[in-house]
Amino acid sequence: MSQLPNGLTQAPPGRRPLHTRKVECQGYLRDDGLFDIEGRITDTKTYSFENHHRGVVEPGDPVHDMLVRITVDETLTIVAAEAFSQKTPYSICPLAALNFRRLVGIRIGAGYMRKVKAVYGRDKGCTHILELLYPLGTTAYQTVYPYLENNKRSDNVDEGAAMDPTRLLNSCYAFSTRREVVRELWPDHYEGPEEDGEADAAA
Repeated sequence: MSQLPNGLTQAPPGRRPLHTRKVECQGYLRDDGLFDIEGRITDTKTYSFENHHRGVVEPGDPVHDMLVRITVDETLTIVAAEAFSQKTPYSICPLAALNFRRLVGIRIGAGYMRKVKAVYGRDKGCTHILELLYPLGTTAYQTVYPYLENNKRSDNVDEGAAMDPTRLLNSCYAFSTRREVVRELWPDHYEGPEEDGEADAAA
């Protein structure tokens, strides 16, 4: 099966772009040893349209533009949280950012999004800010645990705080206990053989 230059396999018919959603997340190590995880979500359109609150929204002017920051410790527990809505479709929308602080105390791990939705879901928060919390959580993992693992022998990092890599077991396709990645990295946890022959053969 041949692939297109962008990696996809099926060429689309003639088309024109209408909407672009951009999500960007970045993780930082702070001087006090905590970690800041920041995210931004924007929605833009290629045509102008009438908005009840803002009047005419021009092409490229964001319909939504939200920024968030959560601060976590080495256990991925949220110790501070703030959000700001720069562009919204309604004048009341920015008030939803005030409830973002309710995330303090939640630990990013099992049940993370369920806990987030309990304090910031539906009419308690902003749909688009809420959507940022999923990639923000995975960004926190990618920021904190690899850093701790890479520095676990340093006097500045508690070795016990480094990630137990086996927590990744069965969290995705590659880390299935039936696949070669687990067999190579953590053979004691390998439960093969492969059972997904069709997908594996197509790889």
